[in-house]
Amino acid sequence: MNSDVDTSAQLSSPIPPDDPKRNLVLAQADEQSASHIGLVGDTYTILITGKDTNGHFCLIDMHIPPGGGPPPHRHDFEESFIVLEGEIEATFRGQRSSVRAGAAIHIPANAPHQFQNTSHHPARLLCICSPAGQEEFFATVGVAVATRTTAPPTLDPAAQAAFKTNVEALATTYRTEMLQHA
Repeated sequence: MNSDVDTSAQLSSPIPPDDPKRNLVLAQADEQSASHIGLVGDTYTILITGKDTNGHFCLIDMHIPPGGGPPPHRHDFEESFIVLEGEIEATFRGQRSSVRAGAAIHIPANAPHQFQNTSHHPARLLCICSPAGQEEFFATVGVAVATRTTAPPTLDPAAQAAFKTNVEALATTYRTEMLQHA
């Protein structure tokens, strides 16, 4: 042990010691090897998972085409969006707001919300969920696609009904409730 290091200061620090078993995570959204998930017409690229952050949060790059966005829902975790490109219309507790590139919004846990790309151009968002888990829901109910901007396959009415049934069956497992109106 190096005698030049004051271990008494480390022992009395309110910050826990470094955990060398945890590693730096470098995520590139445009790499084909990234996890790209097609869901509700959008494409979500999982950048940082709960496994990477000890469950504290996950980070998802979202490609939202014109008309895209999730249906009304709520969940018991915090969610923030940073709009990198384009714009979305966010509905929070029934109130609509236009959110453009360079802006960020935060949705508190349990609040009804949704967003939609009402423009004629794709939007790109970063989504942070805390604690993590939403990325697992997306991976479970979505379908793997090739790239960050690859559209998911179009579902016929029977496949749409099966998808909706699957989402509703799994939503509570992932602390989410689908709603009729936000």
